[in-house]
Amino acid sequence: MTPFLRRLLAIVALLCPLLLQAQERIQIRPLADPKPAVVSMLGAHALTADDAQRWLDDQVPTALKAADSAGAVVVIVKDGQVLLARGYGYADVAGRRPVDPASTLFRAGSLSKLFTWTAVMQLVEQGRLDLDADINRYLDFAIPPWQGKPITLRELMTHTAGFEEVHKDRYQSADEPIISNADWVKATLPARIYAPGEVVAYSNYGGALAGYIVQRVAGQPFETYVQQHIFDPLGMRYASFAQPLPATLLPSMARSYDRASQPAKAFELIPAAAAGGMSVSGRAMASFMIALLDQGRYGEAHILQPDTLQAMQRYERDGIPGLLPTGLGFERKDRNGQIVLGQGGSTRWFHSRLLLYPQQRVGLFVAVSGASDAQLRHTLSAGFADRYFPALPARAPPTLSTARTHGALLVCDYLNSRHSESNFNALLNLFDQPRIAMDRAGNLMTLGFGEPARHWREVKPLLWLDDASGDYLGAQLEHGALRWISYGERAPIVQFMPVPARYDRLANLTLLGVLGAILLVFVLAWPLAALVRHRHHRTLEPTAARRWFHASRIAAIVPLLAGGAWWLALTAVAWNIMQADLLIRLAQLLTLLGVLGVLVALVNVVYAWRLRGGWWNKLTSPLLLLTLLGALWFVGNFHLLTLRLHY
Repeated sequence: MTPFLRRLLAIVALLCPLLLQAQERIQIRPLADPKPAVVSMLGAHALTADDAQRWLDDQVPTALKAADSAGAVVVIVKDGQVLLARGYGYADVAGRRPVDPASTLFRAGSLSKLFTWTAVMQLVEQGRLDLDADINRYLDFAIPPWQGKPITLRELMTHTAGFEEVHKDRYQSADEPIISNADWVKATLPARIYAPGEVVAYSNYGGALAGYIVQRVAGQPFETYVQQHIFDPLGMRYASFAQPLPATLLPSMARSYDRASQPAKAFELIPAAAAGGMSVSGRAMASFMIALLDQGRYGEAHILQPDTLQAMQRYERDGIPGLLPTGLGFERKDRNGQIVLGQGGSTRWFHSRLLLYPQQRVGLFVAVSGASDAQLRHTLSAGFADRYFPALPARAPPTLSTARTHGALLVCDYLNSRHSESNFNALLNLFDQPRIAMDRAGNLMTLGFGEPARHWREVKPLLWLDDASGDYLGAQLEHGALRWISYGERAPIVQFMPVPARYDRLANLTLLGVLGAILLVFVLAWPLAALVRHRHHRTLEPTAARRWFHASRIAAIVPLLAGGAWWLALTAVAWNIMQADLLIRLAQLLTLLGVLGVLVALVNVVYAWRLRGGWWNKLTSPLLLLTLLGALWFVGNFHLLTLRLHY
């Protein structure tokens, strides 16, 4: 061994005891797991009770005054707790009773469906319902298949069952016994106008039908089931599907108002209860939101298992590429890159909205009493997201060079997928046709969609951006032709299709105007001709030809009267006037007489051409016949003589 190695070994031998002694004194402690970083967007406000109250106090009273609305409630939950619950205005204007967020009940409208879907999923958990089975197995009446395809609960929950829109008995007078949800579903079965699973068309009937299925499978009334399995476990004392309300809750109900400056209306009765008949307070809704944000748990109660709730909240039915997908029960209302789940609701006198931010464990509920909320729900929804969860800074994407070419495919009139076809309400399709146009810059403009005109730039193929709101409009083609479009928050619940030829507004209204003008000329010329004959001391001989001539002029009057009757009937349906059925039958009677008038006009033509002379009558009588035949187009195309009054 070399001298160097001997010295090195000697040094190591001296150091080893020292190293062992030091190691005994050193204690190694593992580092604690770092807390997840809380990302705060640039410009975001901290979501605290104080900040939220200042913001709401600045927004809500002003909006209520502008809309002449009576009152409102706003509730925010965060991390399993009620962060803020505020009442504004009055539950009873005349009695000066303020809105109490804990106890004042508001009608929830379509927000009721979230409880119906929850009830469905509870029974799915128990194996008593199958989301993908033919729903006829749960019913005591048959829903015919569409080209061999049945409807499933999944299609009811995604509004893709294919039902046409229903208007009949949306509301009832408080003076008569309410039609139950079960009876309404059976009596109002709408026609199927789409294949199941194909077209998204929001359906109140689908929600009511799901509630009836819950009732059938659970073996108890729907409102009782929800009370026992959702309201009671969540401690929702101020919530009910009962109509009229129980005596214990009636004093807490907010009065119904068209305008706060006008007398209160009667309590609304909604036969399709499972689709829109719930009454609820803001604080009660907070418990429901907390459970939905905390894996179905509220305190010691579980209304849904975590896996079930995740299956609902994570489900996405892809629709138009680039737009919000359709959820399973929940509507997707994403904003600023945040996943947002929710539902809106409206009755004649109340409006509501619920939004959940599952990633943030935050929920927002807004309800307003009054026929108009001056867009308060939408203003608060957008403002809440922009204030507390603003979007990341990003450059505006450039407009594509294909904007004009692709945009030209979308320039036309549209029909909402949520419409009627099998009954006289198809007439409404002529008057509800929003339009897409193109401006000079090649951008699209949406007009008549129930909101101010909006401008859209194509930023991806067949995807347009509204820079003002951040919403996207998308289109889907089939074999190079436009199939349908949708945009923004509407994408998960409705689509808009190019108007089919039979509903072309310009063609139909032009034909209607021409026919009406011709009939009016015949009607006005009839007494004028009699005056002329009287002045020149000439009379028509009392023959069969004369009788048929006069009868043909009466036949010209009847369609004009029928048109007026249909205008009154459709107005009554739109305003849910209880005498609508009587007006509809009157309009149908006049329409039937108008159809019989075609035979009268035909006989008049025969007699006119048999007589010598009378060339004016020979020329005008066929014109009247052709005009009445033209009127038959509207009778057949718009199903004006359907026997059933379930529209």
